[in-house]
Amino acid sequence: MAHVSRRTLLSSVVGFRSGLAVTRPKRIRFGGPIFSKSNDPGELAREHRRLGYSAAYCPPVEINDRERIRAIEQAFARENVVIAEVGAWRNLLDPDPEKRRANLAYVTERLALADEVGARCAVDIAGSFNPDVWYGPHPKNFSREFFDATVDNCRRIIDAVKPRRAKFAIEMMGWAIPSGPDEYLQLIRAVDRKAFAVHIDVCNGINSPKRFYENAAFIRECFAKLGRWVVSCHAKDLEWVVEMNVHFREVVPGRGQIDYGAYLQELARLPVDAPLMMEHLKTPEEYAEGARYIRSVAQRLGIDFY
Repeated sequence: MAHVSRRTLLSSVVGFRSGLAVTRPKRIRFGGPIFSKSNDPGELAREHRRLGYSAAYCPPVEINDRERIRAIEQAFARENVVIAEVGAWRNLLDPDPEKRRANLAYVTERLALADEVGARCAVDIAGSFNPDVWYGPHPKNFSREFFDATVDNCRRIIDAVKPRRAKFAIEMMGWAIPSGPDEYLQLIRAVDRKAFAVHIDVCNGINSPKRFYENAAFIRECFAKLGRWVVSCHAKDLEWVVEMNVHFREVVPGRGQIDYGAYLQELARLPVDAPLMMEHLKTPEEYAEGARYIRSVAQRLGIDFY
């Protein structure tokens, strides 16, 4: 009979107690903006940890500042804080051809930066044909022209950078492609690049009373259909401002109607630790309030944080 060490025996029964499987709570990464005035990568990384964050938005840095890029990557890795995303917020479909070219170059550079600094992704929206508000509504934002131009933009950005680590992701918008998971799937298949990924922003996709009231089902649908491609997510909340037409307003997590139980459960089921990043709040106090609420929901569900 082969000798079985005590360590091997113990390891074979870890996770079982009184005949029942005991699993470790699933952990997720969580973060948000910080309000530190420091420019030092080490101090910035430690400030994230002081706030209980394990994910961060990329600190300001230029693509040609290789020394600072390395310093940021190393400092945040030491604190086990991942860089969730590099924002690339420009209109890739600006009606002005010169602005569109400049915006494409900017977003391409942001993906290159994301890859250099080790961020999970560079993220933008598909854009808009609106000439006045870069993210605004326009009747052609659901057209075949819009879809084809978005596919072309995504391919050109990815093919120019050829990222090794970072992904390029497009957020959903309520008044432009992709406005939901099915349009997102169509976009993924059409772009046909391994470096193209999904960035979930639940609030952005809630564009009707039905989705507002049934947002838990919408959340689960998004993750069921898109989960394998998700690299990062945004956190905020929505309230319905009652007037003579539909008006949803972004608010601090916990003040609105988004089902964070469903959101956190779906995040916890992902095969990767896609960060959940708070955004669009106004003050440190609002971010602290939102973080307390999200953590309280996670605690109730037995979900832990890195």
